[in-house]
Amino acid sequence: MNGVAGNEPLRVAAAVLLDAAGSVLITQRPAGKYMAGYWEFPGGKLDSSESAEQALARELREELGIELRRCHRLLELRHHYAQRAVHLEVFVVEESHGEPSGLEGQALKWVSVAALGQENLLPADRPIVEALIANEEIVNGAGHRTAGHSAR
Repeated sequence: MNGVAGNEPLRVAAAVLLDAAGSVLITQRPAGKYMAGYWEFPGGKLDSSESAEQALARELREELGIELRRCHRLLELRHHYAQRAVHLEVFVVEESHGEPSGLEGQALKWVSVAALGQENLLPADRPIVEALIANEEIVNGAGHRTAGHSAR
């Protein structure tokens, strides 16, 4: 990741993947990466020629081995870390195909929305938890959003 505080923020797309029970998939940042050990919502940097949705589809395919079929925007936010700023575009995955797995060696786990606050999430991802709690219908309709892949 580049993007230093004071410069253009690093543009990032992130996914909220829900299983039929309303649990959310989070991934752990591997050793050697910025903020290694923290948990995050899957996704990654946008290439200069990509839309956020295109980047999200590419990142989910490369990192988790799933194909994004349909998503909608949940929120957009900016967060300033000491060494960089990020502009995060967050999407709820309504439909995907395939079983998520850590193709880059990253740990994965499904966590209930209620328990997300106890996870060691990246600070930039904390507002996503607040948005999920505030938008309860997103989680309650989760069974419709995971068509095409099983939860675990």
